[in-house]
Amino acid sequence: MTATLTDLLQLARSLHDDLDLTQVSKWKAAKPGRKAVGHMPIYVPRELIHAAGMLPVGVVGGGDRLEIIRGDAYFQSYICRIPRSTIELALSGRLDVLDGMLFPSICDVIRNLSGMWRMLFPDRYVHYVDVPQNFDPAVGGQFWRRELETMRDDFARLSGHPVDDEDLRASIAVYNDNRAALRDLYRERSRRPWVFPLSEVYLLLRAGNVLPPEEHTQMLRAYLRQAPLDSSRREQDQSRVVLVGMFCEQPPHGLVVTLERAGCSAVDDDLLLGLRWLTRDVAVDGDPLSNLVDAYLTASASTASRYSPDGDRARWLLDSVKRNSAEGVVFCAPSFCDPALLDQPMLVAALDRAGIPHTEFKYAEDTGQFAVIREQAGTFSDSIRLWSTP
Repeated sequence: MTATLTDLLQLARSLHDDLDLTQVSKWKAAKPGRKAVGHMPIYVPRELIHAAGMLPVGVVGGGDRLEIIRGDAYFQSYICRIPRSTIELALSGRLDVLDGMLFPSICDVIRNLSGMWRMLFPDRYVHYVDVPQNFDPAVGGQFWRRELETMRDDFARLSGHPVDDEDLRASIAVYNDNRAALRDLYRERSRRPWVFPLSEVYLLLRAGNVLPPEEHTQMLRAYLRQAPLDSSRREQDQSRVVLVGMFCEQPPHGLVVTLERAGCSAVDDDLLLGLRWLTRDVAVDGDPLSNLVDAYLTASASTASRYSPDGDRARWLLDSVKRNSAEGVVFCAPSFCDPALLDQPMLVAALDRAGIPHTEFKYAEDTGQFAVIREQAGTFSDSIRLWSTP
């Protein structure tokens, strides 16, 4: 793995900016016959893809570096931007390196994108990952196991590599290691956000979309070792906030930088939540499919696209505020994101009852002007520091 902190961040930035998935093409070319399967940014069982010898690739739209021309012809204007930019990427040939595509059940828009994909690319593997919303092992558990069995068999056919239990156990161990590194990174960022700023952590998260998980884990560990050695990283007078709403359509990197410059230190967030969906290790011993089912039912991250069995939509957010000693919450959802925006009033009500300050704004992945957002976020940060009760 790259030796210096500067090199690490430059590599992460280059992967963030590469719409052509050059890294994926290099990975495939290194060993003829390799295949890659794309997926949207919420949870999919990447262990199954990896166990089949294929590369899971996170697809997060075109960001602020892609002009949408043909993509607008396939979707109405009053929905979020990510489906249109994803179609644009595909029609421009930038996703030709992918041998298949998974669409997890985020919302109706992504369900429709899955159907659109089938019509546009009938010769490519496409699967809509319908995750359970019933958490009874005898109901949702059985449903999810059948779904996992279907994908395991599909991936074996696509790759030409049968997936046995040992393959899957080995892949589960690889992703356990990756999740552990991510947990360590988030824990350290919460402790010292000036050493591990979100503007850098976000780039490292994005690198996990295209790197093999083993390489991504090495990158995370190297960053954890090297960032504290930079003596220029000193504690700043900023407000500790939790960011909410960025779990699907990702913000432009400039927006993340803007929040930091406005005086907000993000100590927790739901960016690229699919990488951190399972909040604990998956058991390695025993039946690997049963272990994946149990992990989904008992250790899934809370988000607007996931049903809350206990009916308390806000508990996870209140817990995050307390666990990370946050002073406020910033709701930053993509425009027209139904799950996030429908969830927000319930979360706001819970924060109001708890006396936790909050503010909100919306963005699109191609947002290019941040002056208004910086002014609003800066005012919110100042109000916390000046007027909040110690």
